[in-house]
Amino acid sequence: MNLLQVRQLVAGWRRPAHRPVSFDLKRGEILALTGANGAGKSTLLAALAGGEARVFSGHLQCAPSLRIGFQCQHLPPVAGLPLSGAELLALTGACAQGLPPWLATCLDRRLDSLSGGQRQFLALWAILQAPADLLLLDEPGNHLDKAGLACLPDVVRARAARGAGIVLVSHDATLTRACCERQIEMESCDD
Repeated sequence: MNLLQVRQLVAGWRRPAHRPVSFDLKRGEILALTGANGAGKSTLLAALAGGEARVFSGHLQCAPSLRIGFQCQHLPPVAGLPLSGAELLALTGACAQGLPPWLATCLDRRLDSLSGGQRQFLALWAILQAPADLLLLDEPGNHLDKAGLACLPDVVRARAARGAGIVLVSHDATLTRACCERQIEMESCDD
């Protein structure tokens, strides 16, 4: 059964952002959305998440009781927030088991004391390990340090192997080749 069935979907904010897109996504599949800046990739993810993006035309069908995890490009500010890495994982229902050692040793630290790369990977880990059927990842490699970028493809593939369907937006061809079985090149309405 498909987690998502997308047929000639066009999404946007005030006006359509991209040309029609069609695809199916099953459990365990990883799909990359690629294309130039402004091609509507993040907008499509927002529409798939049921967020603020508007569906102008086409059809979107989700599996019944679909649980969605959505990672957006920008981390929320954490300055002054007395929340540790372990507490973040607990709040999201994510498990710390398997977390790379370079980050597992930091779980008791406050989020605002972690480096940007550590925080980004921890936020990704929380999304990837949380109980969800569909994961929407918007530029997950952004702001990661070298260690995080090296781990990311394995972590994404492992989550798909445990049954999640994943739609990943990235400009990083190395990342998409390393973890995605297929990709869709998106085009803006202006192309």
